[in-house]
Amino acid sequence: MTAATRGQAAMPRPDSHVIVVFGATGDLARRKLLPGLYGLAEAGLLPERYQIIGTSPAARAPSEAEFRARARDAVAQFGARKPGGGQWQRFEDSLHYAGADTGDPAPLVAAVRRAEQALGGQPRRLFHLAVPPPAFEPVIGMLGASGLAEGPSRVIIEKPFGTDLASARALNARIHQVFDESQVFRIDHFLGKESVDNILALRFANGIFEPVWNRQHISYVQIDVPETLSIEGRAGFYERTGAYRDMVVTHLLQVLGIVAMEPPASLSARALRDEKEKVFESMPPIDVRQVVRGQYAGYQDEPGVAPGTQTETFVAVRAAVDNWRWSGVPFCLRTGKALGASRQLVTLGFHQPAIAMFPVDRERCPDGPANRLAIDFQDPGSITAHFLAKEPGPQMVLGAADMTFRYGESFSAQHDLEGYQRLIHDAMLGDQTLFTRADGIERLWEISGPLLDNPPPAEPYQKGSWGPESASRIAAPYRWSLPEPDPPARRPA
Repeated sequence: MTAATRGQAAMPRPDSHVIVVFGATGDLARRKLLPGLYGLAEAGLLPERYQIIGTSPAARAPSEAEFRARARDAVAQFGARKPGGGQWQRFEDSLHYAGADTGDPAPLVAAVRRAEQALGGQPRRLFHLAVPPPAFEPVIGMLGASGLAEGPSRVIIEKPFGTDLASARALNARIHQVFDESQVFRIDHFLGKESVDNILALRFANGIFEPVWNRQHISYVQIDVPETLSIEGRAGFYERTGAYRDMVVTHLLQVLGIVAMEPPASLSARALRDEKEKVFESMPPIDVRQVVRGQYAGYQDEPGVAPGTQTETFVAVRAAVDNWRWSGVPFCLRTGKALGASRQLVTLGFHQPAIAMFPVDRERCPDGPANRLAIDFQDPGSITAHFLAKEPGPQMVLGAADMTFRYGESFSAQHDLEGYQRLIHDAMLGDQTLFTRADGIERLWEISGPLLDNPPPAEPYQKGSWGPESASRIAAPYRWSLPEPDPPARRPA
């Protein structure tokens, strides 16, 4: 679905809701959730009648007035739409706060009851767990014991969903004691991106690409998400996870599932998720020999990092999908902190023609023939075809050329939704298409087992680089598409 179709008339409005945000004073709520909810209100995509309740442990609970002031500051600082006017007043009036502990949920229960009475009828409940992973199970247990999970309720759970197969299974089992799988929304904001969503349209709506999206035409796939940021004071979280758990299982493998899936029977949530899970079932366990882990220089000097730690801040993985479509095609995944650029790129490299009948200008094509399709899914996103074209002049000499489609220049962004906004809206509607399923996440932890059990040493790399030099072998015999080579200077006509 493109931004041009995302108007109020194209997107249904949810039923009345009581939205409960756990961890409402935390960084995620400040940067994403509160600005996102207000953005939905401005777009007319929140219910006609809604109430929002923030909650956190009672000892740290602000007053309702303080919470509303924090919300205004969050929207002013991080929201695309700034607070003001009647829409803001209505949104602010809907904000409430209830401090509650897992052992004493009474204040939260009372706040939810008051909100439901104010709305009238039978509003739905949406619980968003923007809390650290160790708090997932206690909060789920509290929702079950207090009765808040009963009736028309749904729960959004943040990543990471487990740290290995055993923990993911235990967490799923605990959740299923309280919620049916149809009520569970494991959120991955990557899957809410407009440009990731459009991979499906690019593949299945265009006869140019659908017939060649297979091993007979594609020689490799790269999913590359470097970041310039360091861990930014998140040592407590990062030391428990590392780059592989934080990014590869949660984000990059999910994108791989969309790139590699078979055509679904329909665009229903069940059909789309079934095809994505089939991809995961077709993946063999990660080969530790095809993994490079790295750690940026200075990581061990970060506050809260244990001396001598082997936690990786960089990882490059060569994965495979062993089915009829993709057998023999390497899927190369790379991500890391403190790297040379912040990008989010899927690259598909196509096979070269059987006979190279044209001479190639090596000055303008230092890496040889181009033959790549690059999908940049960093908002607003773009699609670039890298190919060869004849250089001006009397001789048949080829040089590199690009054709680029940019979403931001091609469609109106008036009703475009940021990833979290799209996913919260989908959860209110009960649409699970872009959320991960229990069996899928467990399968990804299962294939990750060999790496988690026996990780290779973390190799040092310098900040601002592209990770350890040995990572080049993961993409070999090809090269990583990032960093992109400098464009050659144009020759005078």
